[in-house]
This record gives sequence, structure tokens and C-alpha cells, in this order.
Amino acid sequence: MKYEHLLMSVDGPITTITLNRPEKRNALAMAVMLELTQALQAVAKSEARGVILAANGPVFSAGHNFGDMARATLEQARELFAVCTVMMDAIQAMPQVVIARVHALATAAGCQLVASCDLAVAADSAGFAIPGGKGGLFCHTPLVALARNLGRKRALEMAFTGDAIDATTAVQWGLINRAVPADQLEVATLDLITRATRGSALSKALGKQGFYRQIDLPQDAAYRYAVELMATAAMTPDAQEGIRAFLEKRHAQYTQGPEEAI
Repeated sequence: MKYEHLLMSVDGPITTITLNRPEKRNALAMAVMLELTQALQAVAKSEARGVILAANGPVFSAGHNFGDMARATLEQARELFAVCTVMMDAIQAMPQVVIARVHALATAAGCQLVASCDLAVAADSAGFAIPGGKGGLFCHTPLVALARNLGRKRALEMAFTGDAIDATTAVQWGLINRAVPADQLEVATLDLITRATRGSALSKALGKQGFYRQIDLPQDAAYRYAVELMATAAMTPDAQEGIRAFLEKRHAQYTQGPEEAI
């Protein structure tokens, strides 16, 4: 499928989706969000094992397109942010591991996009901000994702001040997994997504779904959910193959794809 605002490439088990509106700083205009959601949902049903979310141009993503909000009605504003939420949720709903490859500044909903990915690697020259605190529209929706990556105090510092943090700080605060020199970004991202997708694809997909389902539950409810999920997962052919391979001291041969978790 061809896209107007995205590039998509497949390299074996890894699919790369690239925001490709550099002249617009990869702003998440309505058309871009709808297209990205469509792309994510299509990959979710494929045999891909991992997804790299990248961008072209001097900015990873500048967030929402203010042109969509200028003179918008309340209903239009609700629709805009609802579409954005569906897009962010699509990342965590898909069975594949999704990693953000951040080469430059990610702000507002662009920062939210990074926070919504399962993993993230950034160039050490990249930056992250939710700048609404400096202006007239607080970054309410980006803060949902940021608060689930950072502690309260750090998330609120970013939200209230609107100041950017560098990639090193983003690692320390838990927004991204690691920061690397810009010329090592592609290699480091591929290394992490390759290691994160090895083993049974179905097992990984169930693990991702289980994580997002239990992470905000009280501990007792989280354990009830995880016990049932793990017991059920232990019955799958891939789980049984992994157990037999371990006992027989051989390499496992997994056959179930991530799309089977949908």
C-alpha cells in the first residue's frame, strides 16, 4: 500500500514506518494521524515481528498541527484528539514490538508518540519536550503517555515548564532506553529491536498485551490476571516446544506468528 505522508519498508521480520513530511516538521495533522493509524493496523495483521517508527527531516515530530485547531469547533477538537488517541493506542494494541528511532527533536504529541512506543532509542543530539506549559494550551493528552513513562514529579516538570530535555536526561528519566551518537542510531535501534523480537513471536505478542493490561492494575489484580495469562500461554504449541527444547538441550523451532495473538 502506498501512503502520502509515510514511507514503509520491510527488511525480513522488521517493518520500518517513517514519517515523511520534513517540510512540515512531521506535524501530526489529521491526515497524517489517520494514515499512520492505518499503517499500524495493517502491520499488526502481518507476519512482521518488530516495527521501527522513524522520521525524515530536521525534526522527529513537532506534534499537532495548529492549523487543525485554529478556529475549530468543540466537536472538531474532540475528533482531532480522539483520532490521536486511537493512533497512540494502536501502537500498544498491535502484537509486534514497536521501537521509536528518534534522530531529532520530538515535541508535544511527537513526544507522546515516542512515549507510546514499547522501546525507544535516540541520537544523543535529540531532544524531548511537551511545550504547552509555556503557552496557552497545556499538553493534557501528551502528559498521559509521559506520566506512564516518567515519575510524577518529572512528568509534571516537563508539562509545567515546557522545557526540552536532552537525550541523556531522557534516558535517566525513563523516557527512552538509550542515547547513542547520531551515526550509530540506526545500528543501535536495529540491535535492540532484533534482540527484543527473538524467540517465539506469539509469546512476545502475548507478553506485550499482558504488560499493558496489568501495569495499571492493583498488585493483587495484576497477579490474578498474569497467573491466568501465563497458565493459558503455557498451553500454546510454542510454549510447549520451548519447554521440550530446554529439557532436550536443543534449539527450539517456533511456528506461531504474532498475528495469532490478535
